[in-house]
Amino acid sequence: MTGSIEQGASQVHGSTHILHFLVRIPRPMETVWPVLSTPEGLGAWFTSVDVLEPRLGGAVTLRDLGAGRVTAWDVDRVAEYTMDDAGRLRFHLEREGDDASILRFTHEFQGEQETEARWRARFERMIAFLGA
Repeated sequence: MTGSIEQGASQVHGSTHILHFLVRIPRPMETVWPVLSTPEGLGAWFTSVDVLEPRLGGAVTLRDLGAGRVTAWDVDRVAEYTMDDAGRLRFHLEREGDDASILRFTHEFQGEQETEARWRARFERMIAFLGA
């Protein structure tokens, strides 16, 4: 089984854009979680991390998106980063059997800075990084 990225969904509510993705990853949650929740993991497929305090309310600075706070943190399951200028990024990880995971991703933001194609390319890099 290889990783797959299901069709993203995009919604607009006034000036708020919401992107959703479902990413199937043939790796256990314990392998995928560090890729979503550590500077080394995020830096390997998404963007460099200057600061990441892995706890609710912790500071986070993602090089391409700016500074913000960790607004949800459930170890091994949910990492949510709310950036001052780039909106809310939510990574929700679920177990799919013994050897696979499902990532439910949401990016809520103002303006036009992100696209479905950019996130799809990032998730393709993540899947490749995981060897999935």
